[in-house]
Amino acid sequence: MTWLRFIPETTNVDFVGWRYWAFGLDGLLLVASIVSILVYGFNFGIDFTGGVQMEVQYSKPIDIGKVRTSISNLGFKDIEITYFGGGQCDQPVNSCLLMRVKAKSDDADKGVERSVRQILGPGYTFRDTQIIGPKVSEELFQSGVYATLLAVILISLYVAFRFEWQYGVGALIATGHDVFVTAGFFSILHLDFTLNTVAALLLLAGYSINDTVVVFDRIRENRRKYKRMPLTELINLSTNQIATRTTLVSAATSLSVVPMLFGGAVLLNFSAAILFGILVGTFSSTYVAAALLLYLPAPAGTASVSTEDAVA
Repeated sequence: MTWLRFIPETTNVDFVGWRYWAFGLDGLLLVASIVSILVYGFNFGIDFTGGVQMEVQYSKPIDIGKVRTSISNLGFKDIEITYFGGGQCDQPVNSCLLMRVKAKSDDADKGVERSVRQILGPGYTFRDTQIIGPKVSEELFQSGVYATLLAVILISLYVAFRFEWQYGVGALIATGHDVFVTAGFFSILHLDFTLNTVAALLLLAGYSINDTVVVFDRIRENRRKYKRMPLTELINLSTNQIATRTTLVSAATSLSVVPMLFGGAVLLNFSAAILFGILVGTFSSTYVAAALLLYLPAPAGTASVSTEDAVA
C-alpha cells in the first residue's frame, strides 16, 4: 500500500543551514513579545483583577446561552459563566451555574448580585456570593507565574539528568522560550489572560518538551552510530529522520484542538494558546533546542563542529 503514502518517511532539508533565518524570525517574535508585555502588559481577566463570583442554582436545566445574553445586557466589563456540579450542586450539572462578573467600578461590586437577581427573575437560588478583591487576584497571578516557572525548571532538570547537561540547557531555553512567546501572543492580540491561559501554558510546556525530547533522543541514538560525524551533520540527520513524524503529530493535535475554537469565549483563549504553542513548539524543537547544541560544549562522544560548518 505504498501508493497511499503521500508524505515521505524521511526528508532531506538542511535545517542547520537555515538556522540564521530561523534565528532572525525567532528574534522578531521575542522582541515583539518583550515590547508588547512591557508597554501594554496583559489583558487580565476576572481571575486576576477581582470581581464577584456567584453560585446559582435552578430547579430545571438552564440555557446558559440565554443567561449569558441577559447578563451581558447589564453592561459589565467581563463575564464568565460555566456549568458546575458534582458534590457542589445537589441538582444535575446543567442546573447550576458559576458566574464571575467584573463590575464597571469596584464600588459597584456589592450591587452585582442584586442586578443579576433582577435580570434572571424568580426561581434562581443564589447559593454563594463572594467578592474577590485585587489582593487575592494578585496572589493568584503570582502563584500561576511560579507554577509555570517551576514546571519549566523541573522539566529541564529531568532532561539534564536523563541525557546530559547540554541537553538540559537546551530544554530549559526552548521550553521557556515557547511559554514566553505564547504569553507574548496574548499581550499582542489583547486576549483575556485568565487561569485557563495559565493552564494552557502549563500544558504547552509539557507538549513542547515532548517534541524536544524526541529530537534529543534521536540525536543521542545517532551519536552512538556515527561517532565521527560532525555535530552539524548529526543534527541535520536526526531532525530529518523525525520531521515527518513531528509534522503529523502536530497536525493531528491541532485538528483535535480546532473545534474548541468554536466552543465559546471560555474555550477560545485556551484553544488559541494551544494552537499557537504547537506551532512555536514544533519550530523551537529544531531551531532553539537542537540548534543550541552547536554553541555549547559538544556532548561526550560527539564529534566537534567542523570549521567549515561553524563558519557556514
